Amino acid sequence: MIHPNKKRLRRSMMFLNCQKPGLIKDPYIYKPDSIMLDLEDAVAENQKDAARYSLYHALQEIDYRGVERVVRINGLDTPHWKEDIRVCVAGGADTIRIAKTETAQDVHTVEEHVLAAEREFGRPEGSTLLMAALESCKGVLNALEVCKSSERLIGIALSGGDYTKDLQTVITGTGVELQGARQQMIIAARAAGVQCWDTVFTNLDAMDVFEKECEMIKMMGFDGKSLVNPRQIAVVHKVFTPTQKEIIFAEKVVKEIDDKKAKGIGVFTVDGKMIDIAFYDGAKRTIALAKASGVYEGDL
Repeated sequence: MIHPNKKRLRRSMMFLNCQKPGLIKDPYIYKPDSIMLDLEDAVAENQKDAARYSLYHALQEIDYRGVERVVRINGLDTPHWKEDIRVCVAGGADTIRIAKTETAQDVHTVEEHVLAAEREFGRPEGSTLLMAALESCKGVLNALEVCKSSERLIGIALSGGDYTKDLQTVITGTGVELQGARQQMIIAARAAGVQCWDTVFTNLDAMDVFEKECEMIKMMGFDGKSLVNPRQIAVVHKVFTPTQKEIIFAEKVVKEIDDKKAKGIGVFTVDGKMIDIAFYDGAKRTIALAKASGVYEGDL
């Protein structure tokens, strides 16, 4: 059975440090689609227990008003991940982000512990979703097997900093060093029927460059982007939400195809563009995205 939230709207995933209660008490006011409560890199090694304590109480006591609560756990090469999972499940996190994923077995390992925690804490089995962060060359090359690894898996996300370090280069701002990973990952995600998110953009003084990067990854097929600051949310949502022009055209395509199909006509024109059945799914996706984004006012 497909989890009802597996395909939910996830244009924006904003990182928040679990070590700082002031950051995680009311991020819903910025209206991201998802928040990423971080137990990994943002938390000092000697503060892991305190961060877990803060996370548990936040999950239990704060109404995030429909914003998805994703938790990034520590890597499987650390002593922290098992307790991270128990706290996530006990607190009722929606999704767990697996750091430094390289193989399907990494996902299976986390899934086994998630299931055990669901049973331990009386959570419905299968209620905790998973996503995988690909942060190495090996992880990117294994993207398809990771995407197919679990029914719980909602998708994969690129972690550009660690990936470029493994690639023996740096983030340049041109996107050249990330191009191969981005293409490989989006192809794998679409082949497996899961979602795919781009890496963070950390230069908050270059919002024009950030917007261009968002437009580029949208054209590549990504579902959204990991974020580091609330200022980035509106930009991502603007780029990943269909315009009224796109919605109107999609409506025309769906209605015309439905009409012409009934009449046995396979090829026709809409607004001067040649259209056939191959355009149907894309038009339906545009309308579905518009509905999920709260901007659709039509009748389809």
